[in-house]
Amino acid sequence: MKIADFELERYFARWEFAVRHLLCASDLEGYPLAELLALADDETRGLWQGLHLGYTESSGHPLLRAEIAGLYETLTADDVLVFSGAEEAIFCLLNVAVGPGDHVIVTWPGYQSLYEVAAAAGAVVSRHELHAADGWALDVERIRVALRPETRLVVVNAPHNPTGMLPSHAEWRALTELCAEAGIALFADEVYRYLEYDEADRLAAGADALAAGISLGVMSKSFAMAGLRIGWLASRDRALLAKCAAFKDYTTICPSAPAEILSLIGLRARSTVLERSQRIIAANLAVLDRLVADRPDVLAWVRPRAGSVAYPELTLTGRFAGWDADRFAAELVEAEGVLLLPGSRFGQSGKRVRLGFGRLDLPEAVAGLERFAAG
Repeated sequence: MKIADFELERYFARWEFAVRHLLCASDLEGYPLAELLALADDETRGLWQGLHLGYTESSGHPLLRAEIAGLYETLTADDVLVFSGAEEAIFCLLNVAVGPGDHVIVTWPGYQSLYEVAAAAGAVVSRHELHAADGWALDVERIRVALRPETRLVVVNAPHNPTGMLPSHAEWRALTELCAEAGIALFADEVYRYLEYDEADRLAAGADALAAGISLGVMSKSFAMAGLRIGWLASRDRALLAKCAAFKDYTTICPSAPAEILSLIGLRARSTVLERSQRIIAANLAVLDRLVADRPDVLAWVRPRAGSVAYPELTLTGRFAGWDADRFAAELVEAEGVLLLPGSRFGQSGKRVRLGFGRLDLPEAVAGLERFAAG
């Protein structure tokens, strides 16, 4: 397989662990291991203390798959396949679901593997571009017009990275009905599910919304446990999951034994875990709301509706006139050790940056940004 470099990951490989403040991280402040273990019930505590570091079941620990299935309305453990992170799940799914001659529609800008892997597998990919002028809204009618006889998959990340877009219930229902009527699978990247700012806005999971729906989940984002590297696909299409499982025999084969048990602990205590994530997001959003209101000379945004990222535009006036996001980010990280992610890493030139607000040091990072902007 020939595939383009993953621009975002190459950028983070250079900078992520070399800066003081990561003001563009997509994940939440990592959950402390000691605090997680304190949440264990008797069964999971026993599993952890008695753990043997051997191979695990390739489809995932039965208890973990059952717990993941509990996140959905219509699924059982047999409708869940566990992977080593969401990235592996994306890679396996797109390699078995589409190939030469197939057509895929993917929301964009977005996580590069959601469209790059499909293209590398031979599919023709149409990018459904979201626009700030439309509030980053999903346009179901444009998707309808873009469908072809050979369309096999529609890929939607919601809540969305990097914009924070979340479709309305009506928009989501229209999309799922469109896919169902056309006989097209919907791949719903839902890694930020449970980070809606209003719980009433939470959408039906893709795997619940239609028979050909596929949901992607992970411990990295809403559950703040990126270091576990546990993700999953959930779908009532068990034949598709079986193909993914067979493909996974050529990647990691099976998940990490310690990571599975820790994920099980976290999911069983998800009300506590998610409350922490939501508290961090709410506090940081208040800081960013103040920044946007007080410093229109720094940035402007369409306020996100869910998740831990936003995609503002740098206003770049005064001494920054003529700069683009790449130059601003490069100068900022050198001056203040604060990292932003330029839109060029999503294939978009100009003044947009991804801003992440899931980390506890966000107030210090914003202070550094303001110092730099003040000159």
